[in-house]
Amino acid sequence: MNAGAVAREGEVGARRAATGTAREGAARAGLTARGVIYALVGVLALRIAFGGSGHQADRGGALQEIASKPFGAVLLWALGIGVVGMALWRLSEAVFGSAGEDGGKPTKRLMAAGRCVFYGFVAYSVLSFAAGSRGSGAGDKKSRDVTAKALGLPGGQWIVGAVGVGLVAAGVWIAVRAIMRKYHKHLKLGEMSKRVRQVVDVTGVGGGTARGAVFAAAGVFAVRAAVEYEPDKAKGMDDTLRSFAGTPMGPWLLALVAVGLILFGVFSFAMARWRKV
Repeated sequence: MNAGAVAREGEVGARRAATGTAREGAARAGLTARGVIYALVGVLALRIAFGGSGHQADRGGALQEIASKPFGAVLLWALGIGVVGMALWRLSEAVFGSAGEDGGKPTKRLMAAGRCVFYGFVAYSVLSFAAGSRGSGAGDKKSRDVTAKALGLPGGQWIVGAVGVGLVAAGVWIAVRAIMRKYHKHLKLGEMSKRVRQVVDVTGVGGGTARGAVFAAAGVFAVRAAVEYEPDKAKGMDDTLRSFAGTPMGPWLLALVAVGLILFGVFSFAMARWRKV
């Protein structure tokens, strides 16, 4: 191999290393940001369960909670940049494939693309909030408005119903995968002590189950809105969480789900530390 070929190979290697480092940094920043949002939503929901008032238990409420703290504006911008990192990481998975033997499968790439779009929207809402727009707090009203517009379209009931069924399916899928500990394949288990693995499993199973329950409940309300042709039946995260307090278990079920969301926040922090990227 001549000197030119060696130089080119070295340049390609350096470029790949730099790309890998950037991708890893974006992923870990994004997972950390996700953890902050879920932990705060869980804390807000826990306050509601025990009679507290204040911010809504959704992303907007979490952002308002951060904004009320010292250096809140700085924290909001940091959080927004972190979510941008999550979107870029998912974009890289859609384009280049994710870690693991099956990371290059079309289904994996398609799911990564969907997550990229979702986190791109979340990043936009967080950065808009940081820039001074406070519309992000009206999650439930937005859900009803979007549902009303969708119901007004040709075949609107079928569209809203399909979205609702999709949310229910996603919620069940999230919960089942968490209970089966499917996240193990994404973690560097060899770098964890036995105690750390136990803690990660508690947060992963508990947090994933609670997150899945919220998705499924929101889906049920969307299906109900479609069947009854009433946009007000659709609920955002805050109203969905509050609905758990209206069950026979009362506020205790809401408290249980709230603790689960906090656990998912902690699990996201663990993923930021030990996830394979």
